Amino acid sequence: MTQLTTNNPSVATAPLSALDRCDSCGAQAYVRATLATGDLLFCAHHGARFKEKLAGSAVAWHDESSSLHDEARS
Repeated sequence: MTQLTTNNPSVATAPLSALDRCDSCGAQAYVRATLATGDLLFCAHHGARFKEKLAGSAVAWHDESSSLHDEARS
C-alpha cells in the first residue's frame, strides 16, 4: 500500500522503481518528499529519519515503505 500525504491534490506522483535511489545513501528509494524546489528520494530508513524535519516544508510525502513488509511475507 502506498501512502501519499499532501495538502495539494494536484500533486501527482509516479510509483518509485528499483532505479530510484536514496539521496542520502544510494539504497533503493521508497519515499519521495516533494518540496517547492523539487523532489528528494529516500530509502525507508532515511525517510523515517527526515520525515519530521521535512513535514513543514514538503508539498507531498509519497511513502512506499510498506511494500518492504509485503515482500518479506512473500
